[in-house]
Amino acid sequence: MTEAQKKALIAAAIQASEHAYAPYSHYHVGAALLTSTGKILLGCNVENASYGATICAERTAVVKAVSEGERDFEAIAVATQNGGSPCGICRQFMFEFSPEMQVIIADFSGKIHLDMPLKELLPGGFGPHSLP
Repeated sequence: MTEAQKKALIAAAIQASEHAYAPYSHYHVGAALLTSTGKILLGCNVENASYGATICAERTAVVKAVSEGERDFEAIAVATQNGGSPCGICRQFMFEFSPEMQVIIADFSGKIHLDMPLKELLPGGFGPHSLP
């Protein structure tokens, strides 16, 4: 992935964060997921008064992709105000589909805080290959 492609993916994630519904935490998160076919799907966090019903931006993007027939991912950019990392549930959720995909974590200024393969962000991850 070129630097220009990374910047474009980060910009898309920042844009997606503007649609976040975060009345409780006020912590907006945006995600831009790049599929192996070159499609980019956006996601934002959607909170709920029943906190457990909240869905993160990363899972929103992955669910959108899967619902459109995409299941192989190259990279995801995640943008937050301070470069926060995906939660454990999101790491596991993404690992199901593409343990090799690149995860780029940036803040709203576009500064990259982390850039690594998902399998390094979730070492020893449990996936379909783990089942008999």
